[in-house]
Amino acid sequence: MVTRPARRIGLLPGMAALGMVVTLAAGCGTTAGTSTAATVPLPAGRYPSKVSKMVCVSEAARQVGLALGEKATVTTPTWVDHLYSCRYDYPGASVDLSVKELSSVAETTAYFNSLGTRLGMARSLPNLGQGAFQTTDGSVVVRKDYKVLLVDPTGLPPQFGNPPTTPGDVAVTVAIVILGCWSGD
Repeated sequence: MVTRPARRIGLLPGMAALGMVVTLAAGCGTTAGTSTAATVPLPAGRYPSKVSKMVCVSEAARQVGLALGEKATVTTPTWVDHLYSCRYDYPGASVDLSVKELSSVAETTAYFNSLGTRLGMARSLPNLGQGAFQTTDGSVVVRKDYKVLLVDPTGLPPQFGNPPTTPGDVAVTVAIVILGCWSGD
């Protein structure tokens, strides 16, 4: 029997190597004893939710780094008008992440659709959150419960990561990892 050496799974054109990304994200932002029971989404509040904060924690950045083969530092998050955001900084490159918290299905749908109109919807991303699309600049927009995640890779060079891939594919990978981090409301 011939044993082949393990090799790193890279990104496929137009789609992240989902198996690897899901495996990496499995422990991201979760704690022992966390209930997986369905809960009713919470409306936007005075402070960012635990779910929104997960986007900018060091564990999420570490998991994204494992998927991309690059290590990031995370900027200090901001919370303005129910928008929680931070930037993952890499040497000479960056990815901006934000989560908009809303208070109902109607508000979430309206905001999600407004981003499609404003940023230009290039293609749908099936099986990601409760709706997702990629914009004409490669950004990824995902809705989940009363939250909308935006991953903006426009601060990246034309090829980024190890192995090198396009900013649009990086954004898909980041969105998949972040969704793996989201638990609870």
